[in-house]
Amino acid sequence: MNREPLMRMRIRVEQDVFAVRQLGREVAREVGFEAQDQTRLATALSEVGRLLVAAGRDADVAFTTTADGVPTLHVELAHPVPGDGARLRPQLAQVTRLVDTMEVGDGETGTVVRMSRRLPPSSPALNPDRMDEIRERLAEHVPGTPFDELTVQNQQLIAALDEVRAQRDDLARLNVELEETNKGVMALYHQLSDELEETNRGVVALYAELDEKSVQLRTASEAKSRFLANVSHELRAPVTAIIGLGRLLADEASDKLTTEQSRQVELIRGSATDLLSLVNDLLDLAKAEAGRIEPHWSDVDLKAVFGQLRGTLRPLATQPDVDFVVEEPAVPRMRSDEVLLAQVLRNLLTNAIKFTEAGSVRLGVARVGDNVEFTVADTGAGIPPELHERIFEEFYQVPGSHALNGKGTGLGLPYARRLVGILGGAMRVSSVPGAGSTFVVSLPVSP
Repeated sequence: MNREPLMRMRIRVEQDVFAVRQLGREVAREVGFEAQDQTRLATALSEVGRLLVAAGRDADVAFTTTADGVPTLHVELAHPVPGDGARLRPQLAQVTRLVDTMEVGDGETGTVVRMSRRLPPSSPALNPDRMDEIRERLAEHVPGTPFDELTVQNQQLIAALDEVRAQRDDLARLNVELEETNKGVMALYHQLSDELEETNRGVVALYAELDEKSVQLRTASEAKSRFLANVSHELRAPVTAIIGLGRLLADEASDKLTTEQSRQVELIRGSATDLLSLVNDLLDLAKAEAGRIEPHWSDVDLKAVFGQLRGTLRPLATQPDVDFVVEEPAVPRMRSDEVLLAQVLRNLLTNAIKFTEAGSVRLGVARVGDNVEFTVADTGAGIPPELHERIFEEFYQVPGSHALNGKGTGLGLPYARRLVGILGGAMRVSSVPGAGSTFVVSLPVSP
């Protein structure tokens, strides 16, 4: 705070109240306050001075400024009567609205009223040279008469009324615009509500249609499963009979057949065997789709399972250039369904043997985290990447692939994946044309 005041004045009589009002307005203008703030400060000063004069008190008025931090104008009114603050505080309650801060203090030398108001950011800096210029101009200030001050107050009042009227007109215009905006918003709201309601009706109708289609699809799937099960069951008996009759005709104890007749009987038996294999696959697939396969959990000895697969499938590996390898299991035991697990591995191995002309077909198992991964790898023709998912579709066969022995039905891999899902695992394939295929069955150690 600048120790040297900008201006001092003493209030003794009523006429001094007008003079201090003029001086306050002049000081506010010099330090950079706008017209409205000048009026607020002058009004606060005149109200404090009026109360002091009405009580028969003299007061010294000092104007000082603070340049450090936020530039601020301070006004201090002091009179030598101690204990007068209690009377002034309630009377100055309305004045506090005109300034930023107001303090009424009682000291040994008397009562002091301190007021302050921050300068606007646009005001010039309060450096020492500018302070000296302000003091010089304020020293030349000549107080006007009460009539002059009344004229100024009337002008300020008219300006304030004009501003209030302009604000009132602006407020009325804004209210009209707001009302129009509200009408537009309400119209848009009703439009959006109607559109949303229409959309909701469409969504509800779509869901109803989807539910209906879902029921139809489920019904069709159940009908397909029943059809496959029934047809497969009905076909097994006559197909088995055909195989049996063919075996009797070819038996040495029966009448000897000619070479052509023997060849034809073998064709009949081969076709019947292929048909029986297809019927069995259809029946197994129908059971899996119908949810009629329930796993029977037990501790499975993988060494025994691998030994059984090695013994039953080795006769199928008739190609001399193909090595059929069933490795010793790195995981001795796990909890699973032994029958279903063996069926999955047998299916994958049989499929690999059918389509591998040279190289190897290999079965291995390893522990990976909380899972056991079975790997069936072959060096067959391979599968293009875009067909890795299609091979698990029913009756789908890779274009250009030819089984070396027997005929593929396109049901083995879909059935194997369903069994893996029933066992709580997953199956994935990696294959490149010309480099063979690798099927990985991942099952939990403890489902």
